[in-house]
Amino acid sequence: MKWITVVIETPRHSIGKYIYDEEKQCYRLKKILPLGMVFPYDFGMIKETRGEDGDPLDAIVITECNTYPGVEMTCRVIGALLATQTQHGKETIRNDRFFFIPADSVIYGHIHEIKDFSRIHNQQLKDFFINYNKAGNKKFQPLKLINAAQAEKLLGKQLH
Repeated sequence: MKWITVVIETPRHSIGKYIYDEEKQCYRLKKILPLGMVFPYDFGMIKETRGEDGDPLDAIVITECNTYPGVEMTCRVIGALLATQTQHGKETIRNDRFFFIPADSVIYGHIHEIKDFSRIHNQQLKDFFINYNKAGNKKFQPLKLINAAQAEKLLGKQLH
């Protein structure tokens, strides 16, 4: 198991989506979610990686603690949701989501695979990303959930 540093951009329960602005070297509000939507878990990035969208790879950190934009957490991967994303008038790209548990988690420390969560939980995660992207005029198509070993192998191709 490899420990990976994840940088939180948007804390769980937030209605605002934050991103790191490299030019201004600060976090800024990118958009506000529709009424009733909140991020179910911390959403962040894996520095020094790049997805097909040109951004660092997306990371979802399942944790019991409160965080804020810019917090770095040492985590282990528990799986990933392989997916494609299409923005109106543009080509379809891969835009996977990697799931993590922090090294210091007490409540979720026993979770080693995303499939350790219930099928309903994982379907709701998929539904969140479908609806989140739909609100941004994008189509998000989940392909499949992969286990921790497969996700770590995918990450290994990008991390040194």
